[in-house]
Amino acid sequence: MSLVTLLPFIVLIGAMFLMTRSAKKKQQQAASMRNDMQPGSGVRTIGGMYATVKEVNEDSVLLDAGPGVDLLFAKNAIGAVLSDDEYNRIVHGIEHDLDADGSVVPDDASSLTETDEPAADASSDASDDKPLDLGKKDVVAEPSDKPAEAEADKADEAEPKKTDGESDAK
Repeated sequence: MSLVTLLPFIVLIGAMFLMTRSAKKKQQQAASMRNDMQPGSGVRTIGGMYATVKEVNEDSVLLDAGPGVDLLFAKNAIGAVLSDDEYNRIVHGIEHDLDADGSVVPDDASSLTETDEPAADASSDASDDKPLDLGKKDVVAEPSDKPAEAEADKADEAEPKKTDGESDAK
């Protein structure tokens, strides 16, 4: 056999070795992460549920998902152990102050204009303590002196009704 015929097999075996090696590394990292869990740390399960570790056993973890809600999960069901900052940001919505300079983003676009004059507050004119109606206005029908039966007869005479199968096409 020549080296040219063996080369594809050697490359294939090498690729398989590299793929299994990286998969083993990921599995070992996940196992060490699960073994390093401590009570009180925040976790995300593989199903996407966020909870706090209450108790760690050999093969299972008791999670506190809320007041009075304790859930028992297998250790393999823990997808990630989160840092305290990340857990509080996701679950409780607590953001740490990331801006050291204290800059504040305004609620309106007045700071984007080049002038130093404050923009006129248009909402102060409309705040007469009555709610704004943003819905569609109903068209009010004018009262008619004719009885309803006469109007129905008039509509029937104007255009005959079509039934299934009839058409104007010729």
